[in-house]
Amino acid sequence: MKRLGILTGGGDAPGLNAVIRSAVKTASNVYQCEVAGIEDGFDGLVQAERWRLLTPDNVRGILPRGGTILGAANRGNPFARKVERDGQTVVEDISHLVVEGFRRLELDGLIVVGGDGTLRIAHELHQKFNLPVVGVPKTIDNDLGGTDVTFGFDTALQTATDAFDKLHTTAESHHRVMVLELMGRDAGFITLHSGVAGGADIILIPEIPFEIERVCEKIVARDRVGRKFSLVAISEGAQPRGGEQVFSRAGDEIYTARLGGIGHKIGAMIERVTGKETRVTVLGHVQRGGKPSPFDRWLATRYGAGAVRLAAAGQWDHMVGLHGQRIEPVALAEALAVPKRVDPNGEPVRTAKGLGIVFGD
Repeated sequence: MKRLGILTGGGDAPGLNAVIRSAVKTASNVYQCEVAGIEDGFDGLVQAERWRLLTPDNVRGILPRGGTILGAANRGNPFARKVERDGQTVVEDISHLVVEGFRRLELDGLIVVGGDGTLRIAHELHQKFNLPVVGVPKTIDNDLGGTDVTFGFDTALQTATDAFDKLHTTAESHHRVMVLELMGRDAGFITLHSGVAGGADIILIPEIPFEIERVCEKIVARDRVGRKFSLVAISEGAQPRGGEQVFSRAGDEIYTARLGGIGHKIGAMIERVTGKETRVTVLGHVQRGGKPSPFDRWLATRYGAGAVRLAAAGQWDHMVGLHGQRIEPVALAEALAVPKRVDPNGEPVRTAKGLGIVFGD
C-alpha cells in the first residue's frame, strides 16, 4: 500500500477522531503508507480537491476531541443525489464520480467510518465497481450488526445517564413526572441502558409497544405509597401498541423521516390522566457531542488500527467488529443483513422488569 483514503459519514459520534488518529499512525508506523483524509464523507471524493494529507504530526492532540476533523457528508447518498436539471430537481446516481475521485487521488484502498447507511454505500460501491473498501462501525445507537458494540455508544450512554441523575433531584424536589426523550432511532439501547443506570421507573423502547394505561398505573401507584415523583425514559422511536411512531420531519426519496416528538406527546397524556405535573426534556444532539469516554477512545483506536490491517491484507468489503475481547473482520453484507435490536425477552429487559421498571406492555 502506498496511500489509503479515510472518510467519516453520517451523524457524528464521539471517537471518530480517535479512529482517524489510529489509522494514520498505524499506516505510517507499520506500513510506511500515506493516508488521505477525505472531507465531508463521500462528497469529498465527488469533488476530489476536498482532501488533505494526514500525518502522525497533524493528527496529534485529536484523540480526546469530539466530532470529526474531516467533517461528515451533507448531501447524502451518491447513489441517489438530488441535482438540478433544466430548472427541475431530479434524483441521479452519481456513484461513478466517487470512483473517479478515488482514482484521481491514486488510492489503494478506502477506510469508511460510519453507521448502517454509510457502510451500505461502501458495500454497494464495492459490489458495483469493485472499489476496495474497509468499514469501521460507528453509531451512538449501537444498532449495527456484526459487532458487540459500536464506538460512540458508551459516551452517549454516559451523557444520558448524567441527565437522569440531574432530572432525579429536580423531580423529587417538585414532586413531578420527568420524561426524558432519547435518541436511538428504531433501537432502544441508549434508553434501556441509561434508564436502568439512571434509576428510571418507566422505560419505553421501540422493541416493546406500550400502553399508556400501564405507564400511568405505575405513576399513580408510586404516588399512592408516597413516592411523589417518577422518571420516564422514552426512546424517540417508541410507539403505543396499535399506534405509530412520531416524526418531526417527513422523509422523501433521499432522506429518511426524522423521529422526534413522542416525549411531548406522552408527557401530555401522563399529565392529563394522572393529574401529575409533567415536564419533558429532549436531550437531542447533546448525546452526539463532547469528548469520547475512555472506553470509546480505546475501542475507536483498536478499530482504526484494525481497519488498516484489513486493508493491508486485502480483506475488502469487510469491517472490523468487536467480538468478546477480540477485534475481528466481518463481511459488510453480514453486518448489514440484520439490524441489531433490544431483545424484548432478553436478560437486560428481564433484569429491568425484576427491579420493578415498567415497559408499558
